[in-house]
Amino acid sequence: MRFRVLAALLLSVLTLGAAPYDPLKVPEAKIDTKTFEVKDAKRDRAIPVRVYLPATAKPAPVILFSHGLGGSRDNNPYLGNHWAGRGYVVVFVQHAGSDEAVWKGAPVIGRMAELKKAASLENLTARGKDIPAVIDALTAWNADKTHPLHDRLDLAHLGMSGHSFGAVTTQAVSGQTYPLGGMSFLEPRIKASVMMSPSPPAMGDPAKAFASIKVPCLLMTGTGDTSPIGNTSAEDRLKVFPNLKSAPAWQVVFDKGVHMTFGERDLLGAAPKDPRYHRAILALTTAFWDTELKGDKDAKAWLNGSGAKAVLIPADKWEKNAKAE
Repeated sequence: MRFRVLAALLLSVLTLGAAPYDPLKVPEAKIDTKTFEVKDAKRDRAIPVRVYLPATAKPAPVILFSHGLGGSRDNNPYLGNHWAGRGYVVVFVQHAGSDEAVWKGAPVIGRMAELKKAASLENLTARGKDIPAVIDALTAWNADKTHPLHDRLDLAHLGMSGHSFGAVTTQAVSGQTYPLGGMSFLEPRIKASVMMSPSPPAMGDPAKAFASIKVPCLLMTGTGDTSPIGNTSAEDRLKVFPNLKSAPAWQVVFDKGVHMTFGERDLLGAAPKDPRYHRAILALTTAFWDTELKGDKDAKAWLNGSGAKAVLIPADKWEKNAKAE
């Protein structure tokens, strides 16, 4: 009896002394970044990547990030640094044909036309094939004793993310289907996905397109999240979440959030105007990754409880579906 009382008291002390879950807390440690090039011999295609490495030398869960139209592997370091600081290997993938080369050589007045031209089915197909090629390369590098990434990657816990065209890419490899002969780019090694500025299918029924997505998803958009490319409206972006019937899903709609809220610069070099968005983005995505890639119960309680709402303002909309409980 006495032993049980002492054990209960000790457990109580330990519980009271435990720090509450905080997805924004990052240990002070230098984040190392490395650049590599994946060679896809089947397509004679080079895929540049930038890798952010956590301080630990132990194998860590991996997050892939696909840039938006006209972007590169060097975009959004705020995400790479924070996620790596939280113990993830973060791999930013650059997609030739829809990357910064599309607009960098074009006069300012002609950039939009070049970007619209690059938002093609051909480039979506290329992106859909880039992701498994990168995962294959990471698998090979992880096993290669001579490679800097040897034994650094826990590829059994692999997340996928992206913004804008990168969100479309993420939707594709997460299992979205297309009306053209039931075309699919499903990559079964992906265990969880984050879509920033998601998009409904260009053709067909969203319910059918997204019914085949089964991995947990976090969707992020804003009330001003419009894009002149594809004429996607903020209302269009809300057509993805309600049709994720087979997957646990969460969604945030930032009040007055715009398309470039999720980036650090637009094509003219302007920075986002309100830093509150990045703070919330980092908190919500980290809690999601910790829940789905690390199985952290405290992270899920934070995500489904008052924690998530605490990093938002009342005008933001935060929701989850029944499978996310």
